[in-house]
Amino acid sequence: MQKELLLEIGSEEIPAGFIGPALKNMQKTMAEKLAGLELQYESIQTAATPRRLAICVNGLISQQPDREEEFLGPAKKAAFDQDSKPTKAAIGFARSKGAEVEDLQVVSTPKGEYVMLARQRKGKKTESLLPELLKDLTVGLPFAKSMRWGEGNISFARPIHWLLALYGGQIIDFQVGDIKSGATTKGHRFMAPGLIEVKDFAQYVDVLRQNNVLVDITERRQAVIAEIRKAASERSGAEGARILEDEELIDTVTNLVENPHGVCGKFEARFLELPDDVLITAMREHQKYFCVTDAQGRLLANFVAVNNTRVPDENLAAKGHQRVLRARLEDALFFFNDDRSRKLEDRVNDLSGLIFQAKLGTMLEKTERVTKLAGTLAQKLVPEYSARTERAATLAKADLLTAMVNEFPSLQGVMGRDYASLDGEAPEVASAILEHYLPVRAGGNLPTEITGALVGMADRFDTISGCFGIGQVPTGTTDPFGLRRLALGLLHIIESQNFALSLPEAVEAALQLYDKKLTEDKGVAKSKILNFIKGRFVNDLIGKGVPGSAVEAVTSVSFDNVVDCRARIDALARIRNQPAFTVLAAAFKRVMNIIKGHHASEVEVELLREDAERNLYEVLKEVQNETKPLLEAKEYGKALDVILRMKEPVDVFFDEVMVMTEDESLKQNRLNLLSAISGLFLQVGDFSKMQSAVK
Repeated sequence: MQKELLLEIGSEEIPAGFIGPALKNMQKTMAEKLAGLELQYESIQTAATPRRLAICVNGLISQQPDREEEFLGPAKKAAFDQDSKPTKAAIGFARSKGAEVEDLQVVSTPKGEYVMLARQRKGKKTESLLPELLKDLTVGLPFAKSMRWGEGNISFARPIHWLLALYGGQIIDFQVGDIKSGATTKGHRFMAPGLIEVKDFAQYVDVLRQNNVLVDITERRQAVIAEIRKAASERSGAEGARILEDEELIDTVTNLVENPHGVCGKFEARFLELPDDVLITAMREHQKYFCVTDAQGRLLANFVAVNNTRVPDENLAAKGHQRVLRARLEDALFFFNDDRSRKLEDRVNDLSGLIFQAKLGTMLEKTERVTKLAGTLAQKLVPEYSARTERAATLAKADLLTAMVNEFPSLQGVMGRDYASLDGEAPEVASAILEHYLPVRAGGNLPTEITGALVGMADRFDTISGCFGIGQVPTGTTDPFGLRRLALGLLHIIESQNFALSLPEAVEAALQLYDKKLTEDKGVAKSKILNFIKGRFVNDLIGKGVPGSAVEAVTSVSFDNVVDCRARIDALARIRNQPAFTVLAAAFKRVMNIIKGHHASEVEVELLREDAERNLYEVLKEVQNETKPLLEAKEYGKALDVILRMKEPVDVFFDEVMVMTEDESLKQNRLNLLSAISGLFLQVGDFSKMQSAVK
């Protein structure tokens, strides 16, 4: 028989950012615990509000399955003496399992004959297993920060007030601290505070809805969207007014309320003098308010707040929000005007008072290094961008000293861009101050302009090189400086801009700029850095579905130019399943094994005695001549199509020619021929690594 299991943990208001991770953990842990108890089920669903976390297991079987258990004991010769009487070993084994010696049987195993106990295990009733499971699930939920209350024996995100636990409509008795489980929940804290009896999950969702709680997160999110759109369009007083869409803020607000009610307020038009990003951040970060725009996307002097209760006088509610926001905007306007009293470039030297890293110096020292490195990168890649790139790098960190960024740290780069524009800096310099931080996270937006890309690369090279240079290397569990994220962002910037950059040269330049600050040997650090970046490159491509064999075939040969590596990988990935290539890859593996340790020299044509080796040499020369311009142009797909012509002559060579002949001169010449073939192939990749694609 299958029944429904419902657990609700009621508490004080849980922080919005805790709810999503908690639900994922509940679902994962519940699935693991049920699997461990051999309790099958159909599905698991979750629900939550700030005051509750709920999980429902549908179709949970009512009893563990019966099963036969087998326990292997001592060897037969140790369990029974010469008269076939049980020894102490047999008696002890039986006693340890709660059985009699007569219950033991002798079985044959690969190691010989052993005694074994086989018995039927009766499955336990699900309801008898659930109390411990539900208690462990509740007290074991991890949170970024937890609280203790009462006697302090239990920790949770916030103090627990009630527990609802039903299986098939019947209460599952368990206790957490002094809270005992029951069959009741609670409605809205203010609009329906009483106890409500629950029968099952469907009724639970419905009865809470009737009591002003939308416990289904998807339903509540849609209600938030409907409320904020309605408030903006109907109560702002502006034709065509609409919400400035913000998915993250919608998610946050959804987990701040149990029943959303939109309230539209206004602020003084003089605050519109502030940059849009400042207004948006002031409303979003501190107050969780939504901005309102006109039909053209321009900010209006309005905002929308989401209340947890509906109030009779919405104007009164709006005035309360307006008072709070006005204070925030007054502060922001003061900070903005105060910041504008100095140009951004006048703040650069003050970066000497801001520490980048204790062993690596100040932010001014970092700025000086990044400026030099960005200039070097520009000279190598796009010389015409050198001056503006160095200017942007010089100003890139100056906004860290502004009052606005001190108040709103998320605006670093944004304020730098805005202040640089107001100072009259070139548009590409101003935008680079913001764009050098991109991407902020995996999959985030990348710099759109070359200047920002160059400064961003220099900044990342500097941080990675400095950290590795003082032994601050990421481990399996720790990466305090976010070097993995920085390396991945670096790779994505290089690829997006199609920069033909030598990574070893760039890393070498970054390390040299640290002069004597580094504690690690620069050569060792450089090797570790390149391997680290290579690891990010490989993992990223494989994670995107690029065949691992193609990635390894290229990166095992060289990892210098990211764009070039990617081009060779893509070419191999496209050709890897062609029958001719799979055969050629197998032959190349044989070539590599034969020439291992051989020091190649020029092939001597007069020593080519067999028709097969002469033919192979002629085809090789033709293919070399034809592929040379293709390889130089990095047209690797076309080059591979030409290289495939080597398949048949290579096969015939191995069928008809003895490479390791007793004639030393012939042997060396044939090894030279095979080495020449390997040299051609390795310009694309190590085909022998593609064997995994063949199998």
